[in-house]
Amino acid sequence: MMQSQIDFALATPEILLLVFGLAILLVDAVSNHPERKPTFLLTMLALGVLTVVSALQWKNGVVGSTFNGLYVTDELSHLLKIASYIAVAATLVYGRVYAQVRDMLRGGELYVLTLFALLGQMVMISSGNLISIYLGLELMSLALYALIALRRDNVVATEAAMKYFVLGALASGFLLYGMSMVYGATGHLDLGEVAKVIAAGKAEKLALVFGIVFLVSGLAFKLGAVPFHMWVPDVYQGSPTAVTLILGAAPKLAAFAITLRLLVDGLHGLAADWQPMLMILAVLSLAIGNLTAIAQTNFKRMLAYSTISHMGFVLLGLMSGSVEGKPDLSSAAYGASLFYMLTYVLTTLASFGIVLLLSRQGFECEHIDDLKGLNRRSPWHAAIVLLLMFSLAGIPPLVGFYAKLAVLQALISAGHVTLAVIAVLFSLIGAFYYLRVVKVVYFDEPAADAAPMVATCGQRGVLSINGALILILGILPGGLMALCVQAIRSSLSL
Repeated sequence: MMQSQIDFALATPEILLLVFGLAILLVDAVSNHPERKPTFLLTMLALGVLTVVSALQWKNGVVGSTFNGLYVTDELSHLLKIASYIAVAATLVYGRVYAQVRDMLRGGELYVLTLFALLGQMVMISSGNLISIYLGLELMSLALYALIALRRDNVVATEAAMKYFVLGALASGFLLYGMSMVYGATGHLDLGEVAKVIAAGKAEKLALVFGIVFLVSGLAFKLGAVPFHMWVPDVYQGSPTAVTLILGAAPKLAAFAITLRLLVDGLHGLAADWQPMLMILAVLSLAIGNLTAIAQTNFKRMLAYSTISHMGFVLLGLMSGSVEGKPDLSSAAYGASLFYMLTYVLTTLASFGIVLLLSRQGFECEHIDDLKGLNRRSPWHAAIVLLLMFSLAGIPPLVGFYAKLAVLQALISAGHVTLAVIAVLFSLIGAFYYLRVVKVVYFDEPAADAAPMVATCGQRGVLSINGALILILGILPGGLMALCVQAIRSSLSL
């Protein structure tokens, strides 16, 4: 990878997003539109332009590092950034009416803070240095803290914001302390240089191992893995649903990116130390996530515990890589984990999109019983819920099945047959609460005061495309999987 001192062209997406963010602030300041339509349109334009720019960079083979290695552009960053733009755009389409009727559009804070959170995610995705990873993480986190507390008169949302702020600060402290120990043990902040020192055997092993413990703990918090999951159900339930989706979709891609950068690029030589940690986190996440979700009656809390269990599968894919002397197996394992994360975000978007569409003035669709009789009210939306729940449960031919299968294949190829069996067993347990939702949608009588679903053409269109992709990618997963494996192979030091 070529390295240059300063090449602003490599960071074009971030520069453009910053310019758009400032422009949106100015436009919102002079706009009197009660629905903030100019702000919304300018935000969607920004996301569209960013998608085109990143796609052109990817197509033209733009790779390299700049700002003395702080910033890295490669195939992995292109893929994850484009996925993040799409996720944020879909989130804003789903949540626009919800935010409007709850008076969350009095100012343009929702859109501006979302874009600044996205900017932090982009910095995280392209980080090649411990400093830039932390800066991107803090930029994203501060914007998310403010978004969760956007409804200042809502006690539940304010409580959720405080919980996330306190625990998020603790996790950031873990990461920063771990980074300081890695720096002390190696004398470098650049991930490539850290890897070279470790490979040469010149690092202080004890300090590095302690540093890895703190790093993995901080990363587990950002991913929502057990035992650092305590914030997920409370924050998911307490946040306004539109903000829950902002929090639960694109940030997961950025957290996954820094996990790859730190553990695979920087600490690849110590895989024998961090792989057992990931294994424990994965098994605990599968067990507690699935077993606790069974007892939930709140739909958002159920999806939160579902998220925890799915992060267990992602971690299983990560721990299956770094097979000594077998780079093909490593790239296949990390590629399977990346594929799982992308498809999980795709499914999450539609799941919370349904919740947003069912919510209306004075009514929050939060409980599983709120989905009763959805098939009689809207067969099309009921069919999408069916696809979503079956995909999350891992039922073929939907994309969730193939994602789980790819991770299980990686586990078996790496010799972790027992872990593969455990993952299958917990997936079977998890199928219960997903099928319970399908039963409520199709076989229960609708509530007497159930109102018909009202959705804009944009919401219907995005939700339909979202649901169709879950089916299409399940039947034809090869293209996306090949992209994931190629991005891993060309971007990481395996």
